[in-house]
Amino acid sequence: MRRGKVDFAGVQKEICLAYTPEAKLGDYVIVHVGFALNVVDEIEAHKIFEALRELGELEEAQDGTDDRAVPPASLDPPGGTDD
Repeated sequence: MRRGKVDFAGVQKEICLAYTPEAKLGDYVIVHVGFALNVVDEIEAHKIFEALRELGELEEAQDGTDDRAVPPASLDPPGGTDD
């Protein structure tokens, strides 16, 4: 299963990219419970970050308790790790 690492506000997590085969290094993705669900452009990602700041949820994400729009920090090739 294709996996990648994302960095959200300094917190790095490994995620599954099975639902976003088009995701590539540097893309922003919407992540929920460890799965990248959508690829979004940089403008949309910044809108999401701003909304989170306004809601006060960005700090929650920085301490590793939440997932949102994040750019993959690294990607495993298709057929990568079997986690």
